[in-house]
Amino acid sequence: MPGGRHIAAVSDASFELAAGECLALVGESGCGKSVLASALLGLLPGNAETSGEARLGDGLELLSADERTLARTVRGRRVGLVPQSPAAHLTPVRTVRSQLAETVRELTGARGAALAEAVEAAAARAAFPAGHLDRYPHQLSGGLAQRAATALALVGDAPLLLADEPTTGLDRELVDRTADELRRHADAGHALLMITHDLAAAERIADRVAVMYAGRIVEIADAAVFFGAAGPRHPYARRLLDALPERAFTPIPGMPPELGALPAGCAFAARCATPTAVCEAVPALAGGVACHHPHPAAEEASCA
Repeated sequence: MPGGRHIAAVSDASFELAAGECLALVGESGCGKSVLASALLGLLPGNAETSGEARLGDGLELLSADERTLARTVRGRRVGLVPQSPAAHLTPVRTVRSQLAETVRELTGARGAALAEAVEAAAARAAFPAGHLDRYPHQLSGGLAQRAATALALVGDAPLLLADEPTTGLDRELVDRTADELRRHADAGHALLMITHDLAAAERIADRVAVMYAGRIVEIADAAVFFGAAGPRHPYARRLLDALPERAFTPIPGMPPELGALPAGCAFAARCATPTAVCEAVPALAGGVACHHPHPAAEEASCA
């Protein structure tokens, strides 16, 4: 557009997510994780462009679906969302109880005592205290707003749930409780994409881990391998784990590149400890890792 510039916020993202599975999408802030979730639900700004395919199990292609279809048959029904900014998704002039009641009534047809009971059960499921149900969003702390948004997302039991930083603003006990509830959602036969910077929560409930850096997925691995002795294969993913307080507590040097000014080759090369001339080319995702010099796979490492 005149006076503007093109920014590739997400490029070449490809993965499958099965019913009953939790995929944790991790990476530093600004790498494109939330943009990916917004694209799946048609929530990007009007000047954004998408290409490719994102198909639900019933065959519906999300990226090309019109707003009417997304609003009436997808959001909250086929795909639930725990938003990164819950305050922006809660209606400011209605209490949490009334918003939950409307959602429950619309999805289940419940009325009267059955509706009231379902609302309190939905709140309890997300650890939202019943004594706060009659409060308005502006009367809630950040953590309570997050739990209210989680309750609204879970109530529909959508086949696919996108949880975008669902543990933001929660203490460790509530993080674990929320993560466990999301895991139960997956165990009930639903697919769960959890976007998070909380690697402890990801380790607690994920089946697989996808690592995003500078708008690209650079590694996809089984969670047991990723968090296990062998660890991830991409140097960025390994440094993410090393930065955890319970591990080496070593920060990653440098800063990630701006999405509007990506380098020509490997976007991580400037922060990598072992770049070579071949890193001047963008590595393709092959064998679960996009790196010219990946760490040996688990089976290779065990035989070395």
